[in-house]
Amino acid sequence: MLTLVKIAVNVALITGITEVVKRNLVAAALLGALPIVSIISMIWMHVEGRELEKISEYSTATFWLVLPTLPMFLIFPALVRGGLAFWPAMLLSIVSMLILYGLLVLILKATGLAF
Repeated sequence: MLTLVKIAVNVALITGITEVVKRNLVAAALLGALPIVSIISMIWMHVEGRELEKISEYSTATFWLVLPTLPMFLIFPALVRGGLAFWPAMLLSIVSMLILYGLLVLILKATGLAF
């Protein structure tokens, strides 16, 4: 039953954001930028009885893994403004994010912060 509730909440969240964008782009961007998925995930972990330490580790890992995603939100519009179509711009943005993930892992390992 909990799985169905999780699915319903997640579907409602994504659907809600895509519907809000039709009316107010800034409000939709704000909803998409909020760490709603992470917060909901931590709530689900708590409800399912996960240890607080595991939830804390998830939160820390999420912080570090968000960093490489941020440039993607600047690269994509720059590529589109430069004349690239949606799919190639999206693909290049995702590839750049993956490269940044790799760099982050190397940096974290070098500094001893690897998780």
